Amino acid sequence: MKEYDFYVVPTPIGNLGDITLRAIDVLNSVDLIACEDSRVTQNLLNHFNIKTKCLSYHKYNEKERISQIVEFLEGGKKIALVSDAGTPLICDPGSVIVKELRKRGFSITSLAGANAVVTFLSQVSRVDEKFTFIGFLPKTTAQIEDVIKEHEFQDTVFYESPNRIMNTLKTIQSVRPDAKVAVGRELTKVFEEVVVDDITKVIEHFENNIVKGEFVVMVFRSDDNFEDSEILNKVKVLQDKGFSAKDISVILSELYSFNKNKIYKIAIGK
Repeated sequence: MKEYDFYVVPTPIGNLGDITLRAIDVLNSVDLIACEDSRVTQNLLNHFNIKTKCLSYHKYNEKERISQIVEFLEGGKKIALVSDAGTPLICDPGSVIVKELRKRGFSITSLAGANAVVTFLSQVSRVDEKFTFIGFLPKTTAQIEDVIKEHEFQDTVFYESPNRIMNTLKTIQSVRPDAKVAVGRELTKVFEEVVVDDITKVIEHFENNIVKGEFVVMVFRSDDNFEDSEILNKVKVLQDKGFSAKDISVILSELYSFNKNKIYKIAIGK
């Protein structure tokens, strides 16, 4: 199998049995493992009897580690990057070093493996394959409200902590009281739970049950006036670029088969 300079290696999000054979082989064969928290990673390595040395690499020292990692690779060594759980660069450190290594011409590959979003969505039925992944929501209630409003007509997925989940669900309820949501926690672990229901019932469920573990949430898209909202968004984009209402109606009707008269009326504000 082809060898690379730098490997992005997913690790289990809860169940150690989910690690891949290739991940074990790579972690055994590289010269160094860059990891988010050496204590967490060492537990994983001990479980699989992997003796490779670790180097801390987290969001607070990403830039500081660049020269050290580059020097190591220039010496002909191989490095694997892992996070505490899941896939690096997906809401975890790694973007800074990957960007730098690509710029310098080092060979990079990523392994298939654990990811909380994919694990969650694979057991939540949706209308189609489209969804928007936010990562972690912003901190303030007003900012969360803005995100929910902005993505009302998209299935919207995000991560949330146990300390914030109830406030976040209630914020969603205040903006979209009839919203349907899916909430997953403790994925792949003994107490895994996925709840899919109206927002009010989901809030009631977690008010009466233990709220522990990391959460993945999806807010289902609204079906109300979806086409009108989609047209309006596209009209605004073209208006910002200086197109006239007539031109906009022609462009959008040709590209998306929307009704030309309807587009024109929206564009002129009727």
